[in-house]
Amino acid sequence: MSLSISLTINGRSHALALDDPRVTLLDLLRERLDLAGTKKGCDRGQCGACTVLVDGRRLNACLILAASLDGAEVTTIEGVADGETLHPVQAAFIAHDGFQCGYCTPGQIMSAIGLIAEGHAGDDPERIRELMSGNICRCGAYQGITEAVLDAQRTITAANRRDAA
Repeated sequence: MSLSISLTINGRSHALALDDPRVTLLDLLRERLDLAGTKKGCDRGQCGACTVLVDGRRLNACLILAASLDGAEVTTIEGVADGETLHPVQAAFIAHDGFQCGYCTPGQIMSAIGLIAEGHAGDDPERIRELMSGNICRCGAYQGITEAVLDAQRTITAANRRDAA
């Protein structure tokens, strides 16, 4: 018996039949929808490599049953750039060398985007490190990640001010 759900993923509607109600959002994204940017790290919600935005909130895709998300809006790393124009967080990660091997980078970027959108980033590096602590970088690129989040926060805030004016 299959279960039908509807999701909006990266702005595109998907009507999906789930043969197994236990499939996680992570496995659905990677195995059924070929969105392999979201990484499978620990598969236990401890490393953050699978971080995506669900209805604007940062969540670990490995911990969420896809069946529980009927009607939700999901944003993955594949959906943050605007064509060839990188999202400000992506550009900041490049500018500040916020990655080494790159495996954790999609989850780090999605977590940073969510953190900034939540209004929690501010300008305190220690606060950013604390609020990004659910995303582990085995290579230890934390200094570049923190600098990237600070830079992206400033860029996004300035852009929002220009748009409001």
